[in-house]
Amino acid sequence: MIIVAGTLYVDPAERDAYLASCVEAVRAARLAPGCVDFAVSPDLVEPGRVNVYERWESDEQLLAFRGSGPDAEQQAAIRGAEVHRFRISGVEAP
Repeated sequence: MIIVAGTLYVDPAERDAYLASCVEAVRAARLAPGCVDFAVSPDLVEPGRVNVYERWESDEQLLAFRGSGPDAEQQAAIRGAEVHRFRISGVEAP
């Protein structure tokens, strides 16, 4: 199991437009083979922060989807990012 999680930073005045531009990518990811979950959401405290969370069955499936990647307009809107990939060896019930 692979988890990709972190934050993106965009212009606070443009965050809603940025999130709207992500809708189709979220839909596509959720339909992609191996995608367990995929979310891009506004932070409730920081107006320019966007939280990302992805869960994939394997590296290969993640990378196959990543081939499409964000478009140039989305890339240009990102002012900063801190996103990491985590390899999960087991899952436990809370």
